[in-house]
Amino acid sequence: MNDEISWNDFTKINMRVGTIIAVFDFPKARNHSYKLHVDFGSDLGVKKTSAQITKKYEKEELIGLQVVAVVNFPKKQIANFMSECFILGAVEDKTVVLVQPQMKVPNGLKIS
Repeated sequence: MNDEISWNDFTKINMRVGTIIAVFDFPKARNHSYKLHVDFGSDLGVKKTSAQITKKYEKEELIGLQVVAVVNFPKKQIANFMSECFILGAVEDKTVVLVQPQMKVPNGLKIS
């Protein structure tokens, strides 16, 4: 898969840094997942999402972790839950490792 996008396409993607502030089990998801609440700062606020990250992460270790997410996708219904953003991760054989800033930065900081 090598579909090129234009610079204009890339600039439409709104990626921001946020801090995970709450994690819940998500038993109604088709694949093992967590429900996450992510704080993107005062401009964007807290957004909810789900993530299939149960193989690598325990709920307790996710609290306070900063992640990178796309925040301008349309909301998506997942089982009985409405996802409001998409957290980025590296995927190998259905196992996800979250993309994170190397050091702590302000919530809501734009990725470019």
